[in-house]
Amino acid sequence: ENSTSVENIIDHFAKMKTGTIITLLAAVPAAAFTAVGVNQKRTIFGTALNSGMEAYDAQMRALTQGVPIVDTASQFQSNSDKQSQRWRKRTKQLATLGPASSSFEMIEKLFLAGADVFRLNFSHGEHQQKKELLDVIRQVEQKYDHPIAILGDLQGPKLRVGQFANPDGEMLQAGQVFRLDLDPALGTNQRVQLPHPEIIEASQVGHVLLVDDGKVKLEVIGTGPGYLDCGVVVPGRIKDKKGVNTPDSVLEISPLTPKDRADLEFMLSIGVDWVALSFVQRPEDIVEIRRLIVEQLPQHTVRPHVMAKIEKPSCFEGDSLRKIVDLCDGIMVARGDLGVECAPEDVPILQKQIIDECRDQGKPVVVATQMLESMIDSPTPTRAETSDVATAIYDGADAIMLSAESAAGSFPEESVMMQQRIINRVESDPHYHQYLQSFEPKHDKSSSAAIVLAARQIARTVEAKAIACFTVGGTTAQRASKKRPDVPIMAISPLKETARQLALSWGVYPELSPPNSFDTENFRDMLGYCCETAKKKGLVKNANDLLVVTAGFPFGTPGAANVIRVIPAAGPSHWDSSL
Repeated sequence: ENSTSVENIIDHFAKMKTGTIITLLAAVPAAAFTAVGVNQKRTIFGTALNSGMEAYDAQMRALTQGVPIVDTASQFQSNSDKQSQRWRKRTKQLATLGPASSSFEMIEKLFLAGADVFRLNFSHGEHQQKKELLDVIRQVEQKYDHPIAILGDLQGPKLRVGQFANPDGEMLQAGQVFRLDLDPALGTNQRVQLPHPEIIEASQVGHVLLVDDGKVKLEVIGTGPGYLDCGVVVPGRIKDKKGVNTPDSVLEISPLTPKDRADLEFMLSIGVDWVALSFVQRPEDIVEIRRLIVEQLPQHTVRPHVMAKIEKPSCFEGDSLRKIVDLCDGIMVARGDLGVECAPEDVPILQKQIIDECRDQGKPVVVATQMLESMIDSPTPTRAETSDVATAIYDGADAIMLSAESAAGSFPEESVMMQQRIINRVESDPHYHQYLQSFEPKHDKSSSAAIVLAARQIARTVEAKAIACFTVGGTTAQRASKKRPDVPIMAISPLKETARQLALSWGVYPELSPPNSFDTENFRDMLGYCCETAKKKGLVKNANDLLVVTAGFPFGTPGAANVIRVIPAAGPSHWDSSL
């Protein structure tokens, strides 16, 4: 009846039968949207969030013009190139780059084999080499139009003994007394320099010192000005410059050496996405590196995320682990030094403890070190290594990492592919989903967290193919990842840094939305872009596949998820009666 106001429409509804009203309301969104041109769409729906009744009034006027609905479903076409298992896994993969994986061809192979994040180990190599690797990664990223994260790993303090007069070192016998001191004279069978006064100051009688990754075990039996007298508990040969671990002592030293500070400044200048901090002993270490990043961060750049490497027993004292996880953006279970300083039988338990704390706080966690160690020289792993990787996935880790396997091994591509095969096999096991859902993270009482939780439940109820999050800083997508939903999480962000950082999070498929790809004041325009992105990523296969979409308005407000919608993959203008 060419109604021109909401009041007239309501009067008209009062005279209609219920069935007719339901039919009309079901047709309103599609008919109204397709009845006007693109410019009119932006004008009409651009006001929808601020003045919804005016927009609805305009929709009803468009409906009465009787313009037929466009059949968007018949034009639906998904991306078949991204239906393979490489694009379907939830657990992410980190691959360390090195001599065996420095060319464009090999880095591309590792990416296609499953690598989501590449690690640059600053313990080895020059700055120029790292910049060249970063440039190659960005080329691969551009070729495949898929965000790739880059992790810069700081070396941290290296505590070592001095040198011996005998170039072959000295063989220590069980029960003998051996002195560690500050004297720079060449070592003998009775003593050697320990050029770290902080170790001597922190050590007490009864404390254990481990040399060369625990091959030689010493126990402090006496202390004095500038020296430690130790009893040899586990005998063995000590050679020049071998490392020293101090499992019983918290050292009063910074986790950042002068080399680390220079490396950090370089990382910030080239734009890494994550910075991994070694030798974390206490929460204050995270505060220190955050302060340095703020001081050294170039103008108009986005702060990289900070990852704490848990490798010291002191991280588990009191509530230190909870505080460390709270202060950083992610955690690495660095099982190399952790396995040296802790009893081997404790490491699996500590691994689960770290993963649970990270899941509780919604922070991504990576399990690293010796995951497929034998594949440095062999094309296949041992059964124990396969079980180790699978256990980390069952535990709920966001990501698993390769070190020397991909950096210096003979089979870098095969190692990454083997991890992907294990991921796909575990994630197809019904037990995996039972284990994930058996862990219930702490509830965040914010409205944004409630929206994300509702999105997970709605996706399960309507059997949606994906949850889509519009996010600027990544908070909404990380909240969704924390809940471990049954479907993929598509995170759409206008910031390339956010999209790359989210590449590490469990179940998240990040997408960089180019400038002006959608109108942030036009929610329907955003929904249309969301559907196109889901098709491009191969997350949907037909027009009636459903997406659960969350967003926050005003758009760009961190963590402000306050809108949730269910739409078919064909677009917001299509709604089949079977849905």
